Order: sequence, then structure tokens, then C-alpha cells
Amino acid sequence: MWVFGYGSLMWNPGFEYELRAAALLRGYHRAFCIVSHRHRGTKEIPGLVLGLAPGGSCLGRAYRVADEKVDDVMAYLDDREMPDYVYLPRRVPVRLYDEAGRLGGRVSAHTYVADVRQTDRCLTRLTLEETAVFIRRAHGQRGPNTEYLANTIAHLDELGIKEGRLHALQAIVQRGG
Repeated sequence: MWVFGYGSLMWNPGFEYELRAAALLRGYHRAFCIVSHRHRGTKEIPGLVLGLAPGGSCLGRAYRVADEKVDDVMAYLDDREMPDYVYLPRRVPVRLYDEAGRLGGRVSAHTYVADVRQTDRCLTRLTLEETAVFIRRAHGQRGPNTEYLANTIAHLDELGIKEGRLHALQAIVQRGG
């Protein structure tokens, strides 16, 4: 089994795997679109966390899990990613990159996409400015939403993943107002 990570799973998978590779998912993009009432916001002042929203493409990491570990990894991932049921577990086709950075073969990977039917918890049509308002003011159990954005960008930069839209979002958040 393969798992596709597009957010914190890329730098903190939290499970044992046999192989890790850069991977490209087409048909979804990384976005701050999931309303957070706990980790990065509250009911009164919600924050936003990452989700896979429809359209575009997303460069992430794919992990191959040993057959004997699949049940444990799936239980761990569901516990980690599904506490609020704002994500939908999906099998998606991803293309792996080889060690030279060339696109290689396709695999089917397990991931979690934003449930766009939940219009009160999944906000995929916000402008960058509207998204920045959420992020700038929210603070949850795991800290400020601005910290989550900055940490995400720092890790993407470390991995060599260029994410212009998130850098633009960070500039708007830092500019304030």
C-alpha cells in the first residue's frame, strides 16, 4: 500500500514505511481550506488548515507501507486525519519521481481530500486575502494559525517544493490589515 502526504505527513509521517518518494497528484491542489475549531482556531474564531481541494496538482511525498503494517498504519492515519470528518479517504493515482528527479511510474495511494460538500467546514472558494484574515487572527490548542502557515512553508522549502500561492498567502498575512 502507498500513502500520499501533502502536509505534515511529508515531514512527520508518524508511521513506519519501506520506501519514500516525491510524488505528483493531479486533480487536487494543497490549500488552506479546512476550518479548524480546535488545533488552529476555536468555534468563536476559527482557523484554517491544509486540505486537498479539487483542481490543479500537488507535489507531495508517497510512502510504501509493508503489507504486515497496513492495518496499523490505516488505523493511525484515520485517527490522525479523521477526528472531525472533514476529509474523505480516497485512493488516488500518483506519479512517483525517481532519484534523479524524473517522473516515473504510477501507483495508487491512500490520501485524504477535502469534503467540499461540507460548505461550513470546507472553504475552497476563498481569495488569498480572505484566507489571510482567518489565519492572521486564529489561535487554537496547537498554537497560532500563523505559526502553522509559516511551519508549512518552511518544510515545503526544505523539501524543495515551490508553492507560490502559499508564499503569496504568507506575504499577505505578514503585511496585515
